[in-house]
Amino acid sequence: MTRSHITTTAGAPWPDNQDSKSAGARGPLLLENYQLIEKLAHQNRERIPERTVHAKGSGAFGHFTVTQDITHLSCADVFSAVGKKTELLARFSTVAGERGAADAERDVRGFSLKFYTGEGNWDLVGNNTPVFFVRDPMKFPDFIHTQKRHPRTNMRSATAMWDFWSLSPESLHQVAILFSDRGLPQGYRFMNGYGSHTFSLWNASGERFWVKFHFKTQQGHRFWTNDEANDIIGRNRETSQADLYDAIERQEFPRWTMYIQVMREDEAERVDFNPFDITKVWSHKDYPLHEVGVVELNRNPENYFAEIEQSSFSPSNIVPGIGFSPDKMLQGRLFAYADAHRYRVGTHYEALPVNRPKVPVRTYHMDGPMRFDATEGSDAYYEPNSFDGPAEARQAIEPPLRVSGEATYYAHRDDGDDYAQPRALYRLFDDAQRQRFHTNIASAMVGVPRHIVERQLSHFERADPVWARGVRENLEREVPVGHASSATNQEMTEPGAR
Repeated sequence: MTRSHITTTAGAPWPDNQDSKSAGARGPLLLENYQLIEKLAHQNRERIPERTVHAKGSGAFGHFTVTQDITHLSCADVFSAVGKKTELLARFSTVAGERGAADAERDVRGFSLKFYTGEGNWDLVGNNTPVFFVRDPMKFPDFIHTQKRHPRTNMRSATAMWDFWSLSPESLHQVAILFSDRGLPQGYRFMNGYGSHTFSLWNASGERFWVKFHFKTQQGHRFWTNDEANDIIGRNRETSQADLYDAIERQEFPRWTMYIQVMREDEAERVDFNPFDITKVWSHKDYPLHEVGVVELNRNPENYFAEIEQSSFSPSNIVPGIGFSPDKMLQGRLFAYADAHRYRVGTHYEALPVNRPKVPVRTYHMDGPMRFDATEGSDAYYEPNSFDGPAEARQAIEPPLRVSGEATYYAHRDDGDDYAQPRALYRLFDDAQRQRFHTNIASAMVGVPRHIVERQLSHFERADPVWARGVRENLEREVPVGHASSATNQEMTEPGAR
């Protein structure tokens, strides 16, 4: 069988891939060595900037299947019929670490889905937690700085993290989840996913509903203790990547059941809490989960860089029937995510195969780096025009929002009780879970200045005195990291189910 030949990027045959051309056997290399120059130049450009957050990730392809009719809530094509299947891409990640970080670190996990729907791509960009550390995007860059390396030491700073959290009481709910068993899942298959924000659905009649998206793992929850994770990291830094990849290769396809919580639009004006505050959950008792469908992952990428590293998710990618909400963090992310991809991957990042919709794309965007899909010349390169160019789709306009208010600087510190929900979560833990929880927190506070520790303990005290006392006792004993019994396969009551 005749083998194909290497070529240059211009398609010319590449005659020698072992030896450089030189002026004689002992002479210097020549500048005309264009094959060598091309090879080295491409190697210099093999990397793109890693994501500022969620840099370390894994992904796979699959589909979403509708199992329950919600057409009375949304006219989105993805939900249009029971049994309908939509292709999707999932990417999971840790948040704080760089691309070389270990998978088995205590951290929030990213949980992002790209649905290739019949009306364009819908991206649901979430985490494995239903809440977040801050509720206003003004605080987000500062928070991320505390999770990254100190500019002087170039090391992660526990002081920076606890200083920020202790000065930001709204972070307590997320901190409680992070240091619980769910802060160290054994792999991406063994955790839930959440849209976290409040989104909206709207139906063919123009009625809007506020919703929360939940994806419950069908594999069950499994967690590492700190001791187990430290031991595993010493042997394998890619545990979550290997678990996901190998499971799909064995055809043990991971699945998650999608649920939604639903609130009528007018109801949001009467409830005694802010339903758009991402630091809070909605009670499952008041807003029960409604099943929508099942996500299944069944195909690994053929090329990690092309299909996962270059994959680009943004909550600004919505489709008719799915919309946003006044959630301030969501509003900030609508700009930040797409802009990050334009910087990191390139101006026309959504023209790459992994990001490109399955339906035709018609825009009036012009030129710039990576414009490789330019159409043939046309007089319709602006809009409106008289040359039959693509026109606006007025039928896709969302119904108007009922929420309105005077423009002002919103005092995020005054948005309800930041202690009630962490208190309720803490009181769901059994004795063994509390022991691990106290130890995890105390271990993470080692080396933090005492005044910062005391300030954080005062927040624990306001949530539950037992919580504060348990952490304080562990701090006084200076318990080494992870001295607690295994949490593997233990269940923890769902946040919000209280």
